[in-house]
Amino acid sequence: DLAEFQRPADDIKLIWFGHSSVLLNLEGRMVLVDPVLSTSTGPMGFMMKRFQDPVVKLSELPPIDVILISHDHYDHLDTDSIRFFKESKTRFIVPLGVGSHLVGWGISPDRITELDWWQNVEQSGLHITLTPAQHFSGRDFSNQNKTLWGSFVVQSAKHKIFFSGDTGYDTHFK
Repeated sequence: DLAEFQRPADDIKLIWFGHSSVLLNLEGRMVLVDPVLSTSTGPMGFMMKRFQDPVVKLSELPPIDVILISHDHYDHLDTDSIRFFKESKTRFIVPLGVGSHLVGWGISPDRITELDWWQNVEQSGLHITLTPAQHFSGRDFSNQNKTLWGSFVVQSAKHKIFFSGDTGYDTHFK
């Protein structure tokens, strides 16, 4: 019930769309994390079909303030889902180097903020920090680890939430 989801509330609201795709409502700010809402992942759509259809169409989403991308693997950075936001005012917060993919898909560079680990930005009334993750990046074998990967801490006036991305356990959790 997206109408109910958008109503103001004191608590954090979230909808999990599968794998790493999550929609957050933090005090009325809509944050979409790693949106993969197309029918497939991977460079050739006919090979990497979803197990089930997306639970929501991109056109059914409320206006999104910020999209967070944890890294550039196909199951976290979906070309069709990103292109959907090309004409919107949505801002993108991504690890270093990932912005080049978005620019290549038509997202204006002035809507993209790239961060290194422990860097942060204030966006739409939220304090967003890119934090370390134990993982790797690359969209094929020729560009492994050419871009950064990460996790996120998103903080509003009342709440703080951690999104781990695709991380394994490591010393950064201490």
